[in-house]
Amino acid sequence: MAKIAIVYFSGYGHTAKQAEAVQKGAAGVAGAEVTVFRIDEQGDLPEGALETLGAQDAIIYGSPTYMGGPAWQFKKFADASSKPWFSSAWKDKIAAGFTNSASVNGDKFSTITYFFTLSQQHGQIWIGTGLLPSNKKEDGPSNVNWTAGSAGALAISPSDASPDEAPRSGDLETARLLGERVAKFAVKLKG
Repeated sequence: MAKIAIVYFSGYGHTAKQAEAVQKGAAGVAGAEVTVFRIDEQGDLPEGALETLGAQDAIIYGSPTYMGGPAWQFKKFADASSKPWFSSAWKDKIAAGFTNSASVNGDKFSTITYFFTLSQQHGQIWIGTGLLPSNKKEDGPSNVNWTAGSAGALAISPSDASPDEAPRSGDLETARLLGERVAKFAVKLKG
């Protein structure tokens, strides 16, 4: 089995919905096993999580975009990952990322770039969405990759929308497809 981990923080529940979609996509791939680690409000993971991540074949990073970057709770996790960095414990593992913010742009790409840089510090192999954007006049939030993320899955959750209302269906399907793509690559590399 190829082991895929999803490590994310969610402040209000919107990014948690996106993480669930990523998990659904990865878990739907034959030969893939998915473990989810939610970073808590203090920026901590469960005991032993860093060691468990070292046994994974892929790690997918997620955080809402706050003020042009990932939440401080995710940054705390990233700083703590210097321990496995010392032994190259995550080297050659697949990496990918997803993020969510209230605005159409919201500087989401800065968060994806942060994840990419973190993955490269660890010597990981980055996987983007592999999806063309839905960028015609008739396209909207229900279309796959309407937010046009190539490097990672992007989602929009308006500031007055509950997690029941957003992210919208197109963004969740984009996240599901990212999880599926990562799992397929992990299974292929494992095989």
